[in-house]
Amino acid sequence: MSTGFPGGQPEEDPLAGISPEEEALMEEAAEAFAAAAGDDPRIEVEADPAAAQVEADLDAAALAKQRDDYLDALRRVQADFENYKKRMVRQQTEHLERAAEQLVTKLLPVFDTVDLAIAHGGGEEVQQIWSLLFDTLEKEGLERIDPLGKPFDPNEHEAVMHEPGEGGPEVVDVMRAGYRWKGRVLRPAMVKVKGS
Repeated sequence: MSTGFPGGQPEEDPLAGISPEEEALMEEAAEAFAAAAGDDPRIEVEADPAAAQVEADLDAAALAKQRDDYLDALRRVQADFENYKKRMVRQQTEHLERAAEQLVTKLLPVFDTVDLAIAHGGGEEVQQIWSLLFDTLEKEGLERIDPLGKPFDPNEHEAVMHEPGEGGPEVVDVMRAGYRWKGRVLRPAMVKVKGS
């Protein structure tokens, strides 16, 4: 029968014959060794505050990053809202200006009719009505284009008749007045041009 030792000798208990004092010393040595290796519960208790501080610092950093992300998102939303308000104000202003321009464009035939009435002997009353209406709209941005005697400008004048002559083209007769609304031509003046 084999005992597991070379030569067939029986196994001996390595702790046999140790006194209780030696056994206590060995246990203390084992505890010291375990403490040095990091297995001592006292060392873990002392390491816990440092670990807790590190964990708290990590949590604080995560919260600060989350706060900064929310703050950035809030600033973007606020900037988008400010841009939206400006865009809405601009669109409403443009809409009102277009509506006013359309109204003035619809009133141009009234001006033409009053001009014809005045040219064919309309009384002072007709002239007063025309002046009152035009003055009111002029304050809002309406301008009359009346280019008689001025050089021909294709951006503001529509030449319907041409008479040969010397020099550059010049407006010699206005058949229908033109109008601008806030600097933009609503309708060019219908004119007769003389010159080359």
